[in-house]
Amino acid sequence: MREVSQHTLRLQKVLEDANVKVASVLSDILGRSGRAMLDALVDGETDPERLADLAQGNARKKRAQLVEALRGRVTPHHRAMLKLHLQVIEALQAALRQVDASVGRFPDAGHLVSWAGLCPRNDESAGKRRSTRVRKGAPWLKTTLVTAAWAAVRTKDTYLRAQFLRIKSRRGAKKAILAVAASMLNACYFMLRDGVEYRDLGADHFSQHDKAKTIGRLVRRLQDLGCEVELKGHAA
Repeated sequence: MREVSQHTLRLQKVLEDANVKVASVLSDILGRSGRAMLDALVDGETDPERLADLAQGNARKKRAQLVEALRGRVTPHHRAMLKLHLQVIEALQAALRQVDASVGRFPDAGHLVSWAGLCPRNDESAGKRRSTRVRKGAPWLKTTLVTAAWAAVRTKDTYLRAQFLRIKSRRGAKKAILAVAASMLNACYFMLRDGVEYRDLGADHFSQHDKAKTIGRLVRRLQDLGCEVELKGHAA
């Protein structure tokens, strides 16, 4: 995406050098209208009236502005550079589409989290864990997720903040924020795979979970001692 932005800026500089100021009229020169005009410029069209006629949608309302913005001096060199940048942008956009579609290549969320470098290594010898440092992964994704995680844990009464505070008290802030980032990526996996919206589990998720685990453990202990246990909740 960064490369697309850089080549788009270079594209705009070529247009400015040719005194074509269409970028000041169109919000996106790579949109349908802008792309149609750029392709026409590359093909040799220079008449601003005919170029403006290629506008689509709401851009048609700006025809007069487009005509004035398209009055430039486009040379063969300009056309060659425009074509070059457009070809590079097309290749980068095709690569982005492949990346977007590649989420499905992970068999489960755990593989995605591991690939992102948010999963601790399983470094054990003779039953002793020697390292809990996370694996090296996709640095751009990991950095983005950690940045987002720091923002997320500042929101009160949420599952992510509760998770952060719970882990921070035992293992420190760094391990806690990586765990939150992993949870966010895990949620993204299922949201993209199943086409569902994010649903926060709530700030009391862990307290309720711990309560259920404690009850289950005590029930099993009583059953092991030969007791028959019947659970009844207290009335609110």
